Amino acid sequence: MSPSVADLVRVFGRIGLLSFGGPAAQISLMHRELVDRRAWLEEQTFLRALSLCMLLPGPEAMQLATYAGWRLRGVPGGLIAGTLFVLPGAIVIAALVLLYAAYGDLPPVQAAFLGVKATVIAIVLQALINLSGKALSGLQSRVIAGLAFLAIFALNLPFPLIVLAAGSWGYAAARTTRPQSDPDGLPAERHAMRTALFWMTLWLLPLAVLTASGQTLLADLGWFFAKLAVVSFGGAYAVLTYMTQTVVAQHGWISADQMIDALGLAETTPGPLILVTQFVAMLTGQIAGGPGLALIAGAVALWATFVPCFLWIFLSAPYLDHIARNPRLSGALSAISAAVVGVILNLSVWFALNVVFADVARYGLGPVSIPIPVPSSLNFQALALAIVAGLLIFRLKSGFGVALAAMAAAGLALHFL
Repeated sequence: MSPSVADLVRVFGRIGLLSFGGPAAQISLMHRELVDRRAWLEEQTFLRALSLCMLLPGPEAMQLATYAGWRLRGVPGGLIAGTLFVLPGAIVIAALVLLYAAYGDLPPVQAAFLGVKATVIAIVLQALINLSGKALSGLQSRVIAGLAFLAIFALNLPFPLIVLAAGSWGYAAARTTRPQSDPDGLPAERHAMRTALFWMTLWLLPLAVLTASGQTLLADLGWFFAKLAVVSFGGAYAVLTYMTQTVVAQHGWISADQMIDALGLAETTPGPLILVTQFVAMLTGQIAGGPGLALIAGAVALWATFVPCFLWIFLSAPYLDHIARNPRLSGALSAISAAVVGVILNLSVWFALNVVFADVARYGLGPVSIPIPVPSSLNFQALALAIVAGLLIFRLKSGFGVALAAMAAAGLALHFL
C-alpha cells in the first residue's frame, strides 16, 4: 500500500532536514527510513535505483529521493521527495550567504560547523558499514569495491570511467540465461518523448528568456550551471575543479578564497553538496547588485541545477525494473553497486582527512598519487569531537539529528572556552 501524500511530505521533509554529510550519509539515512523502518521500498529495488542514480549526471542522493517518491506516488511523489530533499539546504545556504556577505567569517558559526563536520565522519562510517553489508555479497563484489577504491583514491581516475569499467565487467561476467519476460511491457516510446520534451522545455525556456531580455549576468549563471548539470557525473566533487576554474579564473565572479568558503559552508548544510552552485550564484549576485539580485541569482542556479534531475529520473525510472529482469544488465548494475561502495570509502577517507587535518598533501610516483596528511596540521579539537560523535552514534545509538545538534553545541562551547 502506497503511503499517503501527508506521510510522504513528513518523511521526506525529515530526510531533507537531516541530510547532512554528503551522499554516503544521505543514502544511509534514506535506506534507514524507506527500507528498514517503513518497508516502503524493497532492498533490491533500493540498490538498483541507487545504481541507476550513480549512472546519471547530478546529485545521486537527490535523484534517489526523487526515484523513491516516484516509485511510491508517481510524478507528484517524485516532485515532493526531490524538492523536500533540496529545500532545507537551499534555505540554509540563502541565509548563510546573506550573513557571510554582511559579517564575514562568523567564527562562532564556523565553530559550530566544526562539530557538525566531526559528526559527519561517524555518519559516513555508519553509511559505509550499512551499504557494504547490503551490496557486497561475494568475493567478486568485494574485489570490484576494492579496485574501485584504489582506482579513485590512488590513481585519481574519473568516476564515470570506474562506473563504465564495473558495469562492463558485470555485464560480461553475468550468466547468459535468457532475459525474463516483462509482463507489463515497457512504456510507450511516445511517452518517453513527451516526458523529455516537457522537462527540457521547462528547464531551458526560462534561461532563454533571461538571454533574450538582456539579463546578461543571470543568463550567464543559468547557462553555466545548466551545462554543469549535464557533466556532473560522480557527484559534486567530480566537477568542483571545473567549477572553480570557470567562476574564478574565467569569469572572475568571485575570488578563490570565496570559492573555498562556499565549499566549506555547503559541506555543513543539509542537502546535496552541489548546493555550492547556489552559494556561488548568490554571492555573485550580492557583489553585483546587493541582496535582491543575490536571491534571484540563487533561484536561477537552483533551477538550472536541479530541474534536470527530475528530467533524468522521470525519463529513466520506468525502465529500471525491465533492466533488472535482464540477467546481463542486472549483473552490470550489481557490479556498479559494488563499485559504489569503493567510491563511498574514498569519500569517507577524504572527508575524515580534511576535517581532522588542516593540510593534506599528495605524494605520487608515476600514475599513483596518494593523499597524506601533514602530521603537524592535526586539529586536536576536530579529532576529539569526531571521537565523541562516534561514541554518540555507535555506542549510544543517537539519531543523526540529536548527534548533529549536540556536536554543534560542543563546537560552540570549545570556541567560547
